[in-house]
Amino acid sequence: MSGHARRIDCDVLVVGGGINGAGIARDASGRGLRVVLCEKDDLAQHTSSASSKLIHGGLRYLEQYQFGLVRKALAEREVLLKSGPHIMRPLRFVMPHAGGAGMRPAWMLRAGLFLYDHLARRDFLPPSETIALQAHPSGEPLQPRFERAFAYSDAWVDDARLVVLAAIDARERGATVLTRTRCTGLQREAQRWVATLRGADDETRVHARCLVNAAGPWAASLLPSTLGSPQPARPLRLVKGSHIVLPRLFTHDSAYILQQPDGRIVFAIPYEGRYTLVGTTDLDYQGDLDRVEIGEAETAYLCDAVNRAFAQQVVPEDVVWSYAGVRPLIGGEGASASRASRDYRLETDSKGAPLLSVFGGKVTTFRKLAEQAVDWIAPALGRRVPGWTDKACLPGGDLFGRQPSARAVRQFETWTRTRQQQYAALPPELVARYARAYGTRLGTMLGYCPSRDALGEEIVPGLFEVEADWLVKHEWAHTADDILWRRTKLGLHVPPHRRPEATRRLDAWLGEWAARRGIHTPAQLSRLLE
Repeated sequence: MSGHARRIDCDVLVVGGGINGAGIARDASGRGLRVVLCEKDDLAQHTSSASSKLIHGGLRYLEQYQFGLVRKALAEREVLLKSGPHIMRPLRFVMPHAGGAGMRPAWMLRAGLFLYDHLARRDFLPPSETIALQAHPSGEPLQPRFERAFAYSDAWVDDARLVVLAAIDARERGATVLTRTRCTGLQREAQRWVATLRGADDETRVHARCLVNAAGPWAASLLPSTLGSPQPARPLRLVKGSHIVLPRLFTHDSAYILQQPDGRIVFAIPYEGRYTLVGTTDLDYQGDLDRVEIGEAETAYLCDAVNRAFAQQVVPEDVVWSYAGVRPLIGGEGASASRASRDYRLETDSKGAPLLSVFGGKVTTFRKLAEQAVDWIAPALGRRVPGWTDKACLPGGDLFGRQPSARAVRQFETWTRTRQQQYAALPPELVARYARAYGTRLGTMLGYCPSRDALGEEIVPGLFEVEADWLVKHEWAHTADDILWRRTKLGLHVPPHRRPEATRRLDAWLGEWAARRGIHTPAQLSRLLE
């Protein structure tokens, strides 16, 4: 640890590098505020990379009468799809229906889908419908007892990349983003916050006019009680959600929403081409927030959900990957964890330097949450600038200009085919993956690439040096896990027994990359991105 701490003066210090923290840093930077974002681990390392990968209104929240949340989320679904058509795409859902425990009556489903279609404006997603499964591709993998289904539209998102892109946008608008930097001390004064931030080998003292507590599951415990009460007006409920990944259960592009005997629903979603993502569970959690793992009972529950619906039966040994995260939900005491609200709450405190704490929230509403947060922060700091993110593309999303457009959503595949023609010397499936991950920045990453050899060494299957170099220089990737499981999902495509070897090989390459550039500490590597 250096004996001398550097100092940064800023308007806003955001603690927490998940989707809400990155979103607030992005919005605030775009309104001309000086922002520092610190995250104790990697961006999106915890809850924000452990979602069901959906941008959705939340059909099941209608039966809990959360109409405001659903309307807000449905409106945001449209905004987000247009702003990031490379990392998000429309997804059709099929809900098989038959008699039995856990099945909602058909009339209830029709009424719910009617509301889902009409609660918010829908620019390009098709409406819901009833389908006969015998004559529909989605019926083929299901058990014969399912004769009809209800279909509706939502969207898929690469959640971890969404966080990274929000952070990139914040940095490009002037924010300082410090990953692997823990907030270890806070002192509140009348006009400023004094924060101590510690990395692996350096210390930073931040003087900020406003503090944003966006620490997710840690939000209720971030601030010492001497600074006032950081506890939400309604208690924060920590709920663990787990997912499993199975070899592909079906070949079409739709997803399934499966009703369970206990009244819950489980998603089965096409994932990474060769797999099916199944989740999620809802269990109250009181364990170590840094070591959240799926339990055997959860794996069995999700396998049972698959076996109730699909002709192909699975067992826990079929699972090729799993992940779990803890969602900080608002209230819901006395009810099941699945019924706790997915809405968010912003709590403000002006007794001294301004403080804003974020409790709850979901990926779909991150942009709106950030906008509302900065709508309070900016005037509190004497800056009255309107919101802007509803009319801005995420980095790489500007396929047809700087304004978000439905055209980009509709024509993304055509745009990708043009990139494949442009880079005809590269495997088409590789260019398609790059297009999905980097959008219009694909060309900046690849540059002039006349042949596959120009990509450099293939460090692990599917990962070439040109991409790894980009991820370190531009996207805060420090370790193999950052690249294999968050910036890309290439770790999933490595056979489980080969993953430790792939991780060691990539970590060794990253070490050699740093040594060639005279980088010997994490702090020096972090300086590259400031």
